[in-house]
Order: sequence, then C-alpha cells, then structure tokens
Amino acid sequence: MKAIIGTLVVIGTLLGGYLPHGGFAILIQPLEVVIICGGAIGAYIIANPGWVVKAGVTDSLALAKPDPYTTELYMELLGLMFKIFNKARREGLMSIEADVEDPHSSELFNSAPKVAANHHALDFICDYLRLMISGASNPYQLEDLMILELDSHHHEAMMPSAAIGKVAEGLPAFGIVAAVLGIIITMSYLDAGPMEIAHHMSVALVGTFLGILFAYGFVAPISSDLANRAESESAFFGVIKASLMANLNGYAPQVAIEFSRKAIPSKVRPGFGEVDEFLQSQK
Repeated sequence: MKAIIGTLVVIGTLLGGYLPHGGFAILIQPLEVVIICGGAIGAYIIANPGWVVKAGVTDSLALAKPDPYTTELYMELLGLMFKIFNKARREGLMSIEADVEDPHSSELFNSAPKVAANHHALDFICDYLRLMISGASNPYQLEDLMILELDSHHHEAMMPSAAIGKVAEGLPAFGIVAAVLGIIITMSYLDAGPMEIAHHMSVALVGTFLGILFAYGFVAPISSDLANRAESESAFFGVIKASLMANLNGYAPQVAIEFSRKAIPSKVRPGFGEVDEFLQSQK
C-alpha cells in the first residue's frame, strides 16, 4: 500500500506542477518508452542470473503488500519456539523428531501458520533442530554455522535489490540515448518550419525526462524498499537464531524466548508483559 501511495504522490505532484504551463499530450511518447524501458530491461536480463531476474520482478510486485514481518508474526514465532522448547524439555529431544521431519503434518508447526508458510524460515528451524537431535550440541560450532548460512542468505536476499538499483542507475543514460536518437531524427527536419523543428526537439527531450523520472521516481525507490524488506527478513532469521542458541545453551524455554524477544527490531518488538501473557496461554 505504501508503494502505491508513494507512486501516486510522485505522479500527482509532477503533473500538478507541469500541467498549468504545459500540455500533457507531448509527454505521451510510446516509442521513447520502448527505447528507454526496453534497453533497461535487456541490460537487466544480460547482467543477472535467471533467478535474480525473476526474484526482482516478483519481489517488486510484492511491495504493493504490507511488510509481512509484523509484531503479530513475531508473536507467532515466539509461541512456536516456546512450544518446541517446552516439549523437548519435558519429553526429550527425540519427542520433536516427527515434528521436524514432517513439519507440515505437525500440530506444533500448524499452530503457527504464518511461520510455517515461510519455507525458508521453516527449513532453517527444522535443519538446526535436526542437528541438535542428531547430537550436534556444541554451541560454538552451531553458531558459526548459523552465521555462515545467514550471511549467505542475506547476500542472496540483497541481490534483487542491487540488480534493480543498477537498472535505476542506467535509466538516465537510456533516456539520453532516446534523446540523441530524437535529435538525429530532428536533423532530417531542418528544412521544415520552426514549429516542426521545435516539436521534434520537444519529443527528443521527453526521452531525457522519462529516463530520469523512471530512475529516481520509481525504480530507485523500489530498489531501496527491496533492501528494506531483505533487512526485515534477515532480522526475522536473527530472532530464530537467538532462540535456538539460547535453548542450546541450556536456558529454560521462557528465558530462551526472552532472548528472542530482545533480538526483535524495536519498531515491532512486543513488550515483556505482552509476551509473558501470551506464553502463559500457550502452556
């Protein structure tokens, strides 16, 4: 929703400042758009692996939806981890083996549908619980492994943002290309009247305008917002890591969850009392 509002503000203020003095028709130049956007899309495809190209498109479209990493999602995660740790503490680690091996059929994981729907998070939780069940109990080795995996995941999550950012950097140049081509066309009309020449020059300049507008009005903000979403996702995984490490170090389930709560970004972090009351309802 935020992305849609921002786009409307950009378009509204631009037209609101321009239309009292200029005509709208001259701005409608489909062939200029084909040159600018086509060139930028082609360069984007050449420069990036296929999965990055696809992720850049799908993730950009997903920006129309609110950020999924809300207080409610974190509360659901804390409740899930608390239930897992409680069961393992009371019945032994082997008691959660069936849940870990088939989380989609697990009552524990189905109690947190939003977390279970995030397959990356689900795999991360299950993989490390599986290692702990298998006897990998050295906290230092497991933490190093988690850090390595999370660094790799964060790098991959940032790649679509970086790729879209490169498109934003290139769009003004493609706008200049479109303008130069327009001037070349204008040269063939030098024997025409001044109004004809002025029209073709205006069309050429629209290319520069559109390249800059697309770059800084739309594509660069999309790149920045994709980076923000990637940071939100990394913070979510950091909370999972904090809870697993606290449990591995022998803390009681409720204390391990408090470690997790403190790792949640402050803007969505629930209060201690709120989490305590929620956990009491999960017992």
